[in-house]
Amino acid sequence: MFRPKVPTNPTPTGLVVPLTVEPTATVQHTPPPAPVAQASTRRPAVQLTPGTAIALVGGGTAVALVVGTVLVSMLLAVAISGVSVAVCAVVLRSLLASGRTHR
Repeated sequence: MFRPKVPTNPTPTGLVVPLTVEPTATVQHTPPPAPVAQASTRRPAVQLTPGTAIALVGGGTAVALVVGTVLVSMLLAVAISGVSVAVCAVVLRSLLASGRTHR
């Protein structure tokens, strides 16, 4: 069922055989009917009710707070990583300096 069915090719002879195209039934296409002009092509204006305006403002505020929280947490993670690398550098520097002076 899942094995591909590969066609078997006859032994190649090097002869080029042109493809023959057999004509099929002739179909006559009728042109499509002309489009009917609509009376009004303008789209209705979107009207905001006070409830939808409050919902949009609330949704926008929520999105802004979430994005701000994510960005601040990423900035805090970078700052903590930088401080820890600086502390490690100071500790290593003092260890190396104390090793040179005691010898």
